[in-house]
Amino acid sequence: MEHILSILIFFPAFAALIGFLVKNDSIRMYGIVVTAIEFVLSIFLWTNFDTNEAGMQFSQTIPIISAYGINYTVGIDGISLFLVLMTTFMTMISIIGLTEKRNLKHLIITVLFLEMTMVAVFVVLDAIIFYAFWELSLVPMLYIIGAWGGNLRIYAAIKFFLYTFLGSLVMLVGMLYLGYIYYITTGHWSFNILDWNMMILPFDMQFWLFIAFFAGFAIKVPMFPFHTWLPYAHGQAPTIGSVILAAVLLKMGTYGFVRFSLPLFPEASMYFAIPMAILALIAIIYTAMVAYAQEDMKQVIAYSSVSHMGVIILGTFALNVEGIGGAIFLMISHGIVSGALFMLVGVIYDRRHTKMIKDFGGLATVMPKYATIFGIMLMASVGLPLTIGFVGEFLSLLGFFRVSPVLTLLAGATIILGAVYMLVMYKKSFFGPLTNPENKNLEDIKGREMAALVPLVALVVILGVYPKPVLEPVDKSVSQLVDVMQFKMREAKNFEMEKKIIKYNSIGEVSND
Repeated sequence: MEHILSILIFFPAFAALIGFLVKNDSIRMYGIVVTAIEFVLSIFLWTNFDTNEAGMQFSQTIPIISAYGINYTVGIDGISLFLVLMTTFMTMISIIGLTEKRNLKHLIITVLFLEMTMVAVFVVLDAIIFYAFWELSLVPMLYIIGAWGGNLRIYAAIKFFLYTFLGSLVMLVGMLYLGYIYYITTGHWSFNILDWNMMILPFDMQFWLFIAFFAGFAIKVPMFPFHTWLPYAHGQAPTIGSVILAAVLLKMGTYGFVRFSLPLFPEASMYFAIPMAILALIAIIYTAMVAYAQEDMKQVIAYSSVSHMGVIILGTFALNVEGIGGAIFLMISHGIVSGALFMLVGVIYDRRHTKMIKDFGGLATVMPKYATIFGIMLMASVGLPLTIGFVGEFLSLLGFFRVSPVLTLLAGATIILGAVYMLVMYKKSFFGPLTNPENKNLEDIKGREMAALVPLVALVVILGVYPKPVLEPVDKSVSQLVDVMQFKMREAKNFEMEKKIIKYNSIGEVSND
């Protein structure tokens, strides 16, 4: 078991290399088998995970550049466990539901390389190695959008790459500076996040480092006003690209805030909590209004994704167990629901080669199974109780209510906008008369599409009714995270008090002389 995380990281890449030797007519089944094995390995990881332990498990360290403290170090806790599970599950589902036919072999190989980088981001504990995989994840997605996307695919791919790459460079500067601070403090180099967690930094240093890491994470989320690359990326990406982008890649940004910003810069995180909440609130309101104005089904879901990520940011910067735990659960639920919605849009696009809402109407008549599954996912997206979307949103807002009741009530009220634009889209597309003759003979979902969508529906209902298997391990690790933050803030205050006392005594001694 000590090598299970490394196997999870590198198995997809190894399988991708072998994939070059697989015949074209067998490549789809090969991709399904490989991603299924990867998912089974992640289930095996879960079954062997000690849910009573809050710290890192299955740790492994291999020296890379020992002189500068750069090591291949991996580990997993309750925060990252289910993000890994979601990554392997959604990658498998996206391959099963894959409808793309152009250069299928290259596409599946690219997705397998992408899976390697995504799993690595959630388990690597060395900042430099984390950064390497973080940046590597851009390359396969750039290729997926640029090679299999729509008419504006090159523009969308370059915009996606430049935004995320330039923000990450600022984050790298922050990482290198933190490693240097650790060196001058302890006398030796280390880029291990767990070692950094032991440092108590002065507030002015936390302030600027928080901003440096913010540049990388906020663009990835994406937060307002850095979100403009996302609608283009989703709009031009093939279905499998949109599914993985929404389900996993966006969560890398929110995971970064939880893993880096909160424990390393607790005072700065508290200082920026309200500004971050305001940006999140603007995203919730503004992108919901933009989504309502869209005429493209995929763009509605893309802007909806930005809006929901705003709720995750609210929960994260509640800085308490309820809020952070709810945000992590919402990362998982949003990954499942948004991935399913993009897949459903891909189903209808594969039949009609259009995503425009005006081209549909009355689809429930000819595609009742499709309409039912779409309706369930839509309800989960708007946070209907007893669906997976409700649990995370409720806990995130509950956590932030302790910080600012006014902002929380405003955020909760504006989530109603999400129900408005999603229900309007559903009404226009699925109800009313079947006026377009091209829609009268559409084939309902079956076979491989059902195999991809039914497990997602099952998760939406099961985890909506009984979220304890996920929440319990998450809450234990989040409780430890909050304890670390509170301890560091107390120690920082005590240190400031000691400096004031020393300064006061020095003044007193001078005056007595």
